[in-house]
Amino acid sequence: MNYIDMLNNAEDQVTPGMSACQGCGGELILRTVLKIAGKHTIVGIPPGCMAGAGVVGWNYSNGLKIPVHIPLLDNTASFLTGLSQMYARKGRKDVNIVAVAGDGATADCGFQSLSASAERNEKMLYVCYDNEGYMNTGYQRSSTTMKGSRTSTTPIGAAINGKRQQQKYLPLIMSMHGLTYCAAASPSNMADLVAKVQKGLDASKRGFAYLHVFSPCPTGWGYPSEKAIEVARNAVKANVFPLWEMEDGTYKINYKNKKPLPVEAFVKGIGKFKNLTLNDMESIQEAVDDRYAMLERLAGELA
Repeated sequence: MNYIDMLNNAEDQVTPGMSACQGCGGELILRTVLKIAGKHTIVGIPPGCMAGAGVVGWNYSNGLKIPVHIPLLDNTASFLTGLSQMYARKGRKDVNIVAVAGDGATADCGFQSLSASAERNEKMLYVCYDNEGYMNTGYQRSSTTMKGSRTSTTPIGAAINGKRQQQKYLPLIMSMHGLTYCAAASPSNMADLVAKVQKGLDASKRGFAYLHVFSPCPTGWGYPSEKAIEVARNAVKANVFPLWEMEDGTYKINYKNKKPLPVEAFVKGIGKFKNLTLNDMESIQEAVDDRYAMLERLAGELA
């Protein structure tokens, strides 16, 4: 069965009428992951966009059809560790333990418990939808926010011109924990995303699986909502968000660009990048190229 038929035939575990913004990458990621995981799933969603729009829904009257917990911003992985171990003691191998968390709860506030659970190889699938900021509270910068981004805590003005630092590349950091499975995916490449969710769920029965998914945000980033998939696709084409996976220590690049888009083409039309200088652009391009070269070396594609 191809991925389109599978998604069409799978029961949606998220009710209609969500209060997510139009064009929200997080909503599409949440629906896709939970369709594949199915009804025998317990999901942890820390405070953030999907904890509000995805769980509470509209006027507290809809949300998820499956059990969901909203832990603290900093303890999602440790909370799910307890659930995972409880179901293991009960011999319930049919239950999927899944986290769906934003980058703030993953790369920043929750990184301590995430890293510890990953290092212990706890049995769960942890999915980070990375919209590069704390969007639920008005878009403050996170450590995964790209350099030069305009946020409420890195404004454009006389003192600073957006975020000064390069983004933390979390999926590669997570892969170094000796995980059972680790991958980077995007809603613009849905067949790849579906395959990686399936692999992640399977790997979660043996140990810790981590999936980092690109989740562009029309509201915070400043582009028309109908451009969401185009923005995500351009990020992949520009190697700003390369698609790769690591299975049991072996790295593989899933989408290769013979002629990658320049970073300049990716940022065009995205409001948060409107004040990038030439030096900013060159600095970001260099970081993107260096990161991709590192992935190529890990995948054995460079000497």
